[in-house]
This record gives sequence, C-alpha cells and structure tokens, in this order.
Amino acid sequence: MTPSDKPARALIFDMDGTVVDNMRYHEAAWGRLLTEHGLPFDADSFFKKTAGMASAEILAPLFPDADAARIDALGHDKEIYYREDYAPHVAPMAGLLALMARADAAKVPMALATAAPPGNVDLVLDKLKLRERFVTVVSPSQGFPGKPNPDLFLEAARRMGVPAADCLVFEDAPNGVEAARRAGMRAVALLTMLDAEAFAAYDNLIASARDFTALDGLPALRFA
Repeated sequence: MTPSDKPARALIFDMDGTVVDNMRYHEAAWGRLLTEHGLPFDADSFFKKTAGMASAEILAPLFPDADAARIDALGHDKEIYYREDYAPHVAPMAGLLALMARADAAKVPMALATAAPPGNVDLVLDKLKLRERFVTVVSPSQGFPGKPNPDLFLEAARRMGVPAADCLVFEDAPNGVEAARRAGMRAVALLTMLDAEAFAAYDNLIASARDFTALDGLPALRFA
C-alpha cells in the first residue's frame, strides 16, 4: 500500500465549491461589488488568486485606503448579495451525503474548514442539516488566517485528535490544496470551477473529480 492509498482516518471539507456547488454565486457577488466601486473584475483570475482567502484578506489590497470598519462593511455587502442570490438554490454536492454516511458508519470524524463567514456557513449547514455531522467548524472568524496558510486544516486535525498525515482534505481551489500540502495532508480536488490541469503541480493531490460520485473507488476512502 502506498502512502496515497492509506485509508483516511479523518476527512476535512472546504465548503464553497466542495460541500456545495456555489462558486458562481460568489463570483457574481464579487463582480457586483467591485463593479459598483469602479474596480475591474475578471472572474477567472479573481477565483484562482483569492479562493480560500478570508474576505478581509481579499478586500484590503483592493481598497488600500479603507480602514478596518470600511473593509468589514464592504465584505458585509458582498455576502448579502451572495446570500440573497444563493439561498433558494442550496443543495449538497452530488455524492457528498453518501460519502458522509460511509464515514459515519466507519466512525471516521469529519470537519469543515472554510474561509466563509459565519452567516454563509449557517446558510449551508442549516439548510442541509449538516451541522451535527461535523466534529468542528474552523474559519477565519475564529482568528485563523485563510488559505493557503495551513492553519485552518491543522486546527481541524487538532480538534478531531487525528494526526495531519492521516487526514484527507477535499478542496476546489489551488489555495486550498496548497494549504493542505503545507499542513502535511493529502487532498482531493473537486473540479467545480477549474480543470485538473490547474492542480497538476501539487504532489499531495491524490485524485480529482467533478463531484463525490466519482470517488467511490478511491483507496483512501475505503474505511473498512
């Protein structure tokens, strides 16, 4: 058995673009916000650069003269735009619930590690009734830096009591896969916004798939 085939002892999920296929709604909200303030917006480059970062980390360089209160207000506006548009469409990624059921049956703990603010986390977890399925939720709102820093994933592993090397991360963005790499964790890329080529440089990546239905035969997910 190779290290990449070793069954995972814990699963860590990103949320946006991973638990739910919602990144186009975020993209639209960012585009609306930046356009309103006279800033250019290129969706593809914006996603590749910023996915996994906290809103304040994204906004501060775009509005260099804004104080912290202004940055918070801009972030609030963007999330309002997003939640208004996405709330009627919340649905789990295909195959997610089946994977979670298998993990539960095998007593494999699961965590959510997301850059999303609490209101966005609440929207997804409460609508899908997933909150109790996760041992913990870790986010920058708790004082951790966003991805590609490894802190969210390392804290999730710590709270679950599982070594980093035994965790498997599910991500949709290069920043997230890089954060997993820095944490010493294997990763699976969900190709909801990018193709597999975008993740080719990451040696911790063990698989990529459009959704969870294509991962049934992955050795790392053979829990028992």
